[in-house]
Amino acid sequence: MRDILTHGAVIAVIGLLTVFVVLAILWSVLELMRVVFAGKGKKPAAKTEAPAPAPVPAVSAAPVQESDDELIAVLTAAVAACLDAPKNGLRIRSYRRIESTAPVWNLTARRDNVIG
Repeated sequence: MRDILTHGAVIAVIGLLTVFVVLAILWSVLELMRVVFAGKGKKPAAKTEAPAPAPVPAVSAAPVQESDDELIAVLTAAVAACLDAPKNGLRIRSYRRIESTAPVWNLTARRDNVIG
C-alpha cells in the first residue's frame, strides 16, 4: 500500500515538474522573441503629414421629443411593472436623462434588436 502511494506521488511530482519546465521554456522563447523583434518594428519618423481621417456621420441616438405627460406615464408604468405595484400608488416627482456611455455600434445594435 505504501509503495502505491509513493509511486503515485512520484508520478505527480514528475508531471508538475514537466509542466513548469515547459512553461519556463515557452516564457524564455517569448522573451527572446520580444528582444529580437523589438527593434525591427521601429523606423525613423518621417516628416510627412498624416491624411486627415474622413469625418464620420454622427448617429443621432436621441428619440423624438415626447411631451412630459407621456414620458411620466411611461416611467410610471415601467416602475410599476418592475415592482409589481399598482399604478395608483406611484408618483414620479422628478426625472432626468442620463447620458449614455455606450459606443455608437452598441446603441445601433440595441435599436436594431428592439425594432426587429
